[in-house]
Formats: sequence, C-alpha cells, structure tokens
Amino acid sequence: MELLSQQSSFEGRYMRYKHASAVNHCDMVFSVFVPPSALQSEEALKSTPVVYWLSGLTCTDENFMQKAGAHRIASDLGLILVAPDTSPRGDDVPDDPEKSYDFGHGAGFYVNATQAPWNEHYHMYDYIVYELPELLSGQLGMHGKAAIMGHSMGGHGALTIGLRHPDLYASISAFSPICNPVQCPWGQKAFSGYLGSDTEAWAEHDASLLLERVESHVPILVDQGSEDQFLNEQLGTKQLQKALKQNKGDSQFNMRDTYDHSYFFIASFIEEHLRFHAEHLQKSASL
Repeated sequence: MELLSQQSSFEGRYMRYKHASAVNHCDMVFSVFVPPSALQSEEALKSTPVVYWLSGLTCTDENFMQKAGAHRIASDLGLILVAPDTSPRGDDVPDDPEKSYDFGHGAGFYVNATQAPWNEHYHMYDYIVYELPELLSGQLGMHGKAAIMGHSMGGHGALTIGLRHPDLYASISAFSPICNPVQCPWGQKAFSGYLGSDTEAWAEHDASLLLERVESHVPILVDQGSEDQFLNEQLGTKQLQKALKQNKGDSQFNMRDTYDHSYFFIASFIEEHLRFHAEHLQKSASL
C-alpha cells in the first residue's frame, strides 16, 4: 500500500492509502483515523475496535472524514474509523456514458456487478466484506472487533452488509439510508445496470426485504431527517420502519424533525452513533 497523506487530528492520526485492489481490478483509496490510545503500541492498535463508514452517492473516502466531525469522538472513545471510496475509479474503469451522479463512478451501491461491462471492476460488496478488512489486519495490524455504518447509498450498504454478515459486525447504524432500493428510482437504475433483470439478486441487497427473512439481527440504529429532500421518492423509509417493527432484533429508529440529507445532519448526531457502536463493540469484545 502507498501512504498518500497523513495529518494529526485530536491527538490521533488521519491517513489516506492507495492500493491495487484484487477484486476491483484497479487502484482503490481509503482513509483511516487512528485514535491516540491505539498509537501507543502494536498491541494497542491490534485490539482497538474498527468502525467502517460507507459514504453515499458522489462521495469519496474524504467526505465523512472531513465533514462529519467524527475524529474528536472517535479519539475519546478509542475507535478506529475506516472510510473506503464509494466505487472503483480510473481511466480503465467504465463510467455511466451519460455522466449521471447515480450510476458508475461514485455510485458502486456496494454490490458485486454481474453484468458487462461493470462486472470486471464493480465488486464493492467483496471489497468491503473481505478485501479491505484483510488489508487492515494483514498490512496495518488492525484486528479489533468491527461495526459498520453509512449514509444514504452507504446506509443501504451498511444495513445490507451488516444484516447478511452478523458474524462480522457487532452493530449497524445508518443516516438517511436507501431502505427499499428495489422500489426506488436510484435502486432500480443501479440494480438493473449492475445485476441485470434477476430480481432475486436485487432482493439480496434490500434492507427492508432482508429484515423480513431474519428473525433477529445485531443492534441497529437509524436516523432520518424529516425534511430530507429524497425522503418520499428515493429512500423507502416507511418500508424499513415496518420491517424493523416486525423483527425481533434490537433496533432504534429516530425521525429527526427539521433535518435534511446533508452532512450538517450527520455531524449533529454522529456522536450518538459512535457511542452506540462503542457500547456494542465493548459488549462483543467481552463475550
């Protein structure tokens, strides 16, 4: 891996790395924040819990790290933060010919594409679940328990990946997630492009449908703004609320009055989410 940059932040260390991805067949970039407690020794780093952040449409690894105000809280709680990019990129990686923001570069939707030409590079599901954790443990010495969270498209990714892999994550949280992508324009466009016409494959990446199939799940926290400009057309929030109520798992859903889809919303409640993950990561570590 190549270290692109590093800065001190709240007595911890913020770093950006580039590496050749075996699953996406291109160079990928990700960001890491390491709290001061984990910088004391290799053993401290090894045992520090990791929280993955999956970003939304048009974002990169940098948006969350620079806008969410998460470093201070992660520093206090002793959490490593990891933010991957939202899709493969590069001159050899196909992009939407129409250059729309909701498909192609910046819009990997955290699935493994099966349709040409996307199936050569767009394997964000395997990248998040397998390749990135192996890099963190094998090359950076980070072996701690993990939790996963995200925003919008990334909230969709966090929910679906977390629900499908309860053995890998102690908790899941999301801001303004795309909750029912099989029924919204964003999801239908992405899934038809990446996965083709196989709607059974689509259902594997729909949090509302996945919740109907599992009796319980790891703890889930969801925050949604009442003035989100995408709430009615794109997010499918009511379907997720219904599915969470019917499921026996531990979940909390908050409708935040007057908040929208922006990072102002995320920054307002990021501390609650990180404290939620810290609590469940601690419980998981003691088992």
